[in-house]
Amino acid sequence: MDKIIPREVLIRRKKKGFLIALIIVSSIAFIFILFRIWIKPSVNRSTIITSVVETGSIENTIAASGEILPEFEQVITSPINSSVQKVLTEAGTAISPGQAILTLDKSSAQTEYEKQRFQLESRQNTIQKLRIELGKSFYDLKSNNEIKELKINSLKASLEDYKRLFRAGGATREDVARAELDLKVAQLEKKQLENEIRSKQQTMKSEMRESEIAAAIEENGLRALKRKLLQADILAIRSGVVTYVNKNIGAAVTEGDVLARVADLNSFKLSGTISDSYLDQLRRGMSAMIRINDSLLHGKVSNISPGIQNGLISFDVMLNDKSNRVLRPNMKADVYLVTDSKDKVLRVANGPAFKGNGAQEIFILQDGKAIKRAVHTGMSNFDYIELKDNVREGEIVVISDMSDFRNAKEINIRR
Repeated sequence: MDKIIPREVLIRRKKKGFLIALIIVSSIAFIFILFRIWIKPSVNRSTIITSVVETGSIENTIAASGEILPEFEQVITSPINSSVQKVLTEAGTAISPGQAILTLDKSSAQTEYEKQRFQLESRQNTIQKLRIELGKSFYDLKSNNEIKELKINSLKASLEDYKRLFRAGGATREDVARAELDLKVAQLEKKQLENEIRSKQQTMKSEMRESEIAAAIEENGLRALKRKLLQADILAIRSGVVTYVNKNIGAAVTEGDVLARVADLNSFKLSGTISDSYLDQLRRGMSAMIRINDSLLHGKVSNISPGIQNGLISFDVMLNDKSNRVLRPNMKADVYLVTDSKDKVLRVANGPAFKGNGAQEIFILQDGKAIKRAVHTGMSNFDYIELKDNVREGEIVVISDMSDFRNAKEINIRR
């Protein structure tokens, strides 16, 4: 018959089992730690990258991206609404000032020019007619005014005669009153005529001025259209290479459409972009380093765009060597803008071993071992990083990624 085991006994057995398991796990962990301490990690010398601590200068940089562009580029646009009639130069062709690139169909623009020229002539004829009419009207009114003046003088003389006759008894009071009335009427008519003269002159002068303004506007438009017609023969204004030409003969183009580009491929600049988070560090005149493949070029920031697009700021760099043989149009480049620099600092080549600036641990090669050492880093760029303390010139620093050995104090180096 089975015997029932008391509950207290079962609890004691479980506790004993847990205790034994804990002792076993702790022992294994302790042995593993002792093993790690006793058996030091090792690495092949060929798998790590090192750099010798040296004294030199260093620049602190911020990274940007850029594109190589011709420093001077003539963008030729269509001066009129037209169509491509003839292409005279292909892309890639060297060209001289005044050399024709393509021609446009000018027939429609020429017709419009003749129409506007006729309208201008008609307007000028109208102005001439107004000028003649104004002169004639002024002469007629002036003559009538002089006639009125003569009549008034005659009426004044008649009034004086009637007054003398009235005093001598040869005329009646009614004769005198009638003579006075005739004089007043003549004087009012003269004043009315003078007002008409002034009003007529002002009206005709205003009409002529309006016509002259309209004619001037039409003349300016005609002059501009004539200039555009002359520009319809697309010519280069400077020496260079045709980098683009619209060779779709018969294709319609509107005023302002790009027809061709002529670039000076002997002189280049860099157009760059950088995150707007660096806006406070970006300034005109700051030094820039441009890496293209294995070549390093230098320059200065010459222009900064005032606007921000998609979180990026645009800027231009004027290169010190604008005609370097590695430069090609539309070539992409890595750009490093120098925010600060120092001389006579301890530096090593930059590498994955370094994680930003400040305190960090690195490995120094010494007697066949890599010894961990705490240092402080300072300025850095794509080539070098500054080591502020705890290293000496000539020491060899491991600059490859050593994150797998973050818990090791020493690493054996295998040959």
